[in-house]
Amino acid sequence: MLKQWVERLSGHRVLVVGDVVLDEYLIGTVERISREAPIPVLELRERRHIVGGAANPAVNIVRLGSMARQVSLIGQDAGGALLRELLAAEGVQTDALVVLADRPTTVKTRVMAQMGLRFPQQVARVDVITRTPLDAHTQAQVIAHVQAHLAESDALLFSDYHAGMLTSELVAALRTYAPQLPCFADAQGSLKRYYGFDWVKCNADDARAFLGQPLVSDADFAAATRLLYDRLALRGAMVITRGADGATLATATTTAHCPAPAIRDVYDTVGAGDTAIALMTLATLAGADAPTAVTLANYASGIVIQHVGNYRPTPDELRAVLP
Repeated sequence: MLKQWVERLSGHRVLVVGDVVLDEYLIGTVERISREAPIPVLELRERRHIVGGAANPAVNIVRLGSMARQVSLIGQDAGGALLRELLAAEGVQTDALVVLADRPTTVKTRVMAQMGLRFPQQVARVDVITRTPLDAHTQAQVIAHVQAHLAESDALLFSDYHAGMLTSELVAALRTYAPQLPCFADAQGSLKRYYGFDWVKCNADDARAFLGQPLVSDADFAAATRLLYDRLALRGAMVITRGADGATLATATTTAHCPAPAIRDVYDTVGAGDTAIALMTLATLAGADAPTAVTLANYASGIVIQHVGNYRPTPDELRAVLP
């Protein structure tokens, strides 16, 4: 039974490294079209802030009863202060955040219109972001934070949102400093830099782009995961997530397909991948085999996509949907 694994997801300690994001939602109603341009006029009713990017798997980990420490960059600005405050409120350890005066906190602002449906619909998005790679001094600060907490951690989880923090040089350095610690990565297309890791996850589109070939059938994805597992010299599993079609994985000895649960109402896919990598990490630390870990991740992601924004399932919610 899968339910027995839920309580085993607690009690683990994970260092989460990657690009954090402050997600801002401007929610209102559309009552008219502007006289200045053929665009809807949103009358603001609510402003909501949620942590995103690499902060989302960290919150997922805490929500399931384990400890997460966030290693990331924030700006010396209002967005950074708010992001730190929100992380702390969720129970994520924030003492390994590097504050930079010359680099803004990444903020993604979504304009959402409530138009009589159950959930508001996104009509526009504005990002404040810099993708400049880290300089040597900042990289040294990040490495120092990781080194300071390796002894009290069970795993390293890399969440790559392509905002300049996780350079190939930094990832290789951190891997060198933690040779015995299991390393997990949500690569989101940047697969080469996670050579020699334990677990690597990407989605179907990223796998197609990296391999330069179409992937359609279960057999296509099975071959792709095997190829990626071998090419990256992984030690645990390669996972390609496929949305409603579930996920395909390869380990040293097997290839398997894990179906997704049937979901009737899908409202937003934001955050599903973050929840998936968090579940895979915790389940593996708990002793689950790869197919079990991926299946748990599929069920947890199925909960997320029934909500708007970065939603994090609770243990009780996960138990309720597991067979």
